[in-house]
Amino acid sequence: MLLGKPLQKDKSFTGLVELPHIPRSKMKVCMLGDTQHVEEAEKIGLNFVDVEGLKKLNKNKKLVKKLAKKYHAFLTSEAVIKQIPRLLGPGPNKEDK
Repeated sequence: MLLGKPLQKDKSFTGLVELPHIPRSKMKVCMLGDTQHVEEAEKIGLNFVDVEGLKKLNKNKKLVKKLAKKYHAFLTSEAVIKQIPRLLGPGPNKEDK
């Protein structure tokens, strides 16, 4: 059941659609964060890379591409998201991450 505006007037909608199966049950997610968020990720067993780890990549295209291909999605801290283009270069954007 879809909630929101009728589709004829506006093509956007809001609501909930229940799928018959779970998409990407083995989805790999990585946390790019500051020390607080890295500690939280470690507690719940989520893969993470801190700011120092991102600096070690040193905009090396091969290493950034390898990191981007290893995970399906990335979560980032609000403070770190602004630094990502400076730390990693354009690599993650090219990989659509």
